[in-house]
Amino acid sequence: MPGMTGQFYDKVTKKFGTFQGVPRPLTTYPQGNPEELFEQKLLELSGKDKVALDLGCGDGGFTLRMAVYFREIVGIDSSVERLKLAQAEQQLQGRTNVRFEQQDASQTSFAGNIFDLVYSRRGPTPYQECYRITKPKGYFLTISIGEKDAWELKHIFGRGQGYGVWKSSALEQAAERLQQAGFEVVYRQDVLYDEYFASYHDLDVFLQGVPIFEDFDSEQDRLSLEAYVARFQSDKGIHLPRRRFLFVAIKSQADKWQGMRSLMGQGVRASRTPELCARNDIKS
Repeated sequence: MPGMTGQFYDKVTKKFGTFQGVPRPLTTYPQGNPEELFEQKLLELSGKDKVALDLGCGDGGFTLRMAVYFREIVGIDSSVERLKLAQAEQQLQGRTNVRFEQQDASQTSFAGNIFDLVYSRRGPTPYQECYRITKPKGYFLTISIGEKDAWELKHIFGRGQGYGVWKSSALEQAAERLQQAGFEVVYRQDVLYDEYFASYHDLDVFLQGVPIFEDFDSEQDRLSLEAYVARFQSDKGIHLPRRRFLFVAIKSQADKWQGMRSLMGQGVRASRTPELCARNDIKS
């Protein structure tokens, strides 16, 4: 997903910590709350005998909350600062069935066919890597940013997350990439909702803490933000239209890459074999 970098979240975490002081908008959900829908789908597939992977776990709050429904959850993230928060909270809770690691989601150190369920909650979605590490008949779930998310704001700024890249439906693009990786899509949903910020200041602080613009600067972007606020001020507050999409997909066949790896012999994957075996410490 464009815009999701460890460096950005390291910077934001040092500034805001756990984000408790960041202003929250009034939010309305004409089509339902996509985060609640994602959680519902995840819980439907959970189980005390299952091992899950959280891609882009951030500060670990969601990971730790879901841990009670699984035998084990591994949370990975590229942000050192966010992982520090996650590990500190884990110690406070005394949760022993969770492990947090700094890893590149696109090329993890896990063995293949190891997780019953892999999920990404507005985090990275390397579909081929997800397919590789998911067990046959295991599931992949994601809630991701739609191509029209905060589109008017990005248009006024002339940049932003996915701006100029998402020229067609992000949901359709994701569906195609999932199928190319080998997954079978069993559920998909596009969700539009609306946020309303009480003041210019609240929206300004909010934009400092989210990757709509990784390079947002309150001073340099003041004129653009003032133009947006003037145009989208409403009785409820400053209107920011949002968009998310959700997928549930199943790995419905044996690892299609296994035969390819066998033919490769000492190829790229083979060079990682010792590392992969070393990380194969999740109880099956």
